[in-house]
Amino acid sequence: MPVPILKQGNYLIATVQAAMTDTDTQRLQDDLMERVGLFRTQGIIVDLTAIDVMDSFAARSLRTVAHMTRLRGAETVIVGLQPEVAFAMVQLGLAFEDIHTALDLEEGLLLLNRRVAERRRADGRDGGR
Repeated sequence: MPVPILKQGNYLIATVQAAMTDTDTQRLQDDLMERVGLFRTQGIIVDLTAIDVMDSFAARSLRTVAHMTRLRGAETVIVGLQPEVAFAMVQLGLAFEDIHTALDLEEGLLLLNRRVAERRRADGRDGGR
């Protein structure tokens, strides 16, 4: 089942609604990469609130998405990781230590706003602010 991706201003929000097959995971990665270029996206939120199990392929793919989109100029924040999923990921050595995460969508948007503003300042695109 394809993951719905909404455009909100300069951001994309992908809401994973059910456990993903490897094909679904690859499609999400491809869709996000295409839309980052198409919409000149500055940030992506991947909402995993509905997911109660995540396999190693899906975890690695989300890390890959975050790294690829960062290289294209967009920050990625993973939100909504359930406690059981986070515990299992750590036990399996699949932590997102180099990926931005937040508790929920609201905190994810705040974090994304900060990250995008920091990147603009670092790139000198803030107009002197």
